[in-house]
Amino acid sequence: MENTTLSFRYQLEKETPRLGPGGITRGASLEEFPASVGIAGVSMRLQPGGMRELHWHANAAEWAYVITGSARTTIIHPDGNTYIDNFGPGDVWYFPKGYGHSIQATGNTECHFILIFDNGNFSEDHTFSVTDFIASTPPQVVAQNLGITLAEVAQLPKKEAYFALGVNPDERTTIAQPRSVPQLTSMHRYPLESQQPRIVPGGGTQRVVTVNEFPISTTMAGSIIELQPGAMREMHWHPNADEWQYYITGQAEMTVFLAEATAVTENFNAGDVGYVPMGAGHYIKNTGTDVCRILIGFNNGHYEAIDLSQWLAGNPKDVLETNFGIGDQLADKLPKSKLFAVPANQARS
Repeated sequence: MENTTLSFRYQLEKETPRLGPGGITRGASLEEFPASVGIAGVSMRLQPGGMRELHWHANAAEWAYVITGSARTTIIHPDGNTYIDNFGPGDVWYFPKGYGHSIQATGNTECHFILIFDNGNFSEDHTFSVTDFIASTPPQVVAQNLGITLAEVAQLPKKEAYFALGVNPDERTTIAQPRSVPQLTSMHRYPLESQQPRIVPGGGTQRVVTVNEFPISTTMAGSIIELQPGAMREMHWHPNADEWQYYITGQAEMTVFLAEATAVTENFNAGDVGYVPMGAGHYIKNTGTDVCRILIGFNNGHYEAIDLSQWLAGNPKDVLETNFGIGDQLADKLPKSKLFAVPANQARS
């Protein structure tokens, strides 16, 4: 039975954006995307020099993946330490809930990145900006706190800036904190694209970053998968996390199985967002003629997946024969190992 009352697809890049000096943003929380109970997401673009101002999120941690361009981030920890890092395409950052941070595009081209939050109820109501904080506080208090005059307080913004456009930082100001030995990773940066992927010939690739590789990312994990034309990420489910998808390139079909003969099939294009509740069975099939590239976020620092092929392969043949009411010959044809990504020519005629 098909359930048509709930959609697991949201056309994020077709949403009317929020505009500001040097940046635009489109977001999908539970309000816009009712199926996405456990995770929210944002597509943000910053022009060179454009800044997402100093701010913090009270109800969610932030996990991000850079698609194009470059950016510099700053963050403060509760112990008073601050960290500065530079990011390029394929890099990931993670900021714990409540930690103040900023993001500024560097270089000469637009920086496009996807932000994923481990709470479907994430919204701007729970995002606190430094300009809004100061503008909402009595001027005398601000003057005393910052050690400036009331006339100087009057020069500060009278409302939230959200985006700010400044001089495009040059290489002297974009350099991250000095390190004696060059490093691929830092506390808040993980170069996911540099990771050697799992490869299934004719099927696709997968790169995964979890708390094991990226210790600061305690509440979220992420993955990039690529599917060849006609190939599919096989039928599977995640027992420990919800799944939030951003389709970077290509076209795909996904069915989400919700038990009791209920399944929802959706078709996706680049710029769309998909969602799968924890434990729900699903697959993703490339229905286009180009490689389908998908960013996937999970609201758990550990990645867990149970693939149908591996489950079947781990059972005695007589269990499969009894379960499916099939004979010996058909049972012998069922998978004997994990498939993960199934090539287009896998199906037998």
